[in-house]
Amino acid sequence: MLPSKKVLTLAAARIVMDAAEAEATRNGWRVSIAIVDDGGFPVLIQRLDGAAVATAATATGKAHTAAIFRRPTKAMEDTVNNGRFAFLNAPDVVPLEGGLPITVDGDVVGAIGVSGVKSSQDAEIGQAGIDALLAG
Repeated sequence: MLPSKKVLTLAAARIVMDAAEAEATRNGWRVSIAIVDDGGFPVLIQRLDGAAVATAATATGKAHTAAIFRRPTKAMEDTVNNGRFAFLNAPDVVPLEGGLPITVDGDVVGAIGVSGVKSSQDAEIGQAGIDALLAG
């Protein structure tokens, strides 16, 4: 028998994106926001007006990393900062704060990554998006 699995729909990803964008805009932060599915593949990506070009790839990398490791990228950043530099050589891993898994009823259904301001602010934007989805 096959188990059933929750998935991040496009409609759900739009709820996350809209709330994250609103949080960034409210604070005047020019960022890129990426939302991926549970395998780390893009569902939605947007670069807000004025965000640096490089932020789009970084946000996508943070989201991908949070999805495949099933934990916030801050944990990986802390690991590197504590001397485990091998993480820096892992393929397709962005060990920088600002990537958060989207967890529904204990299942990771996707992740959000944000890049463009201080990493703690990137995470704040991402959390606002997740909170909007879980509140609905």
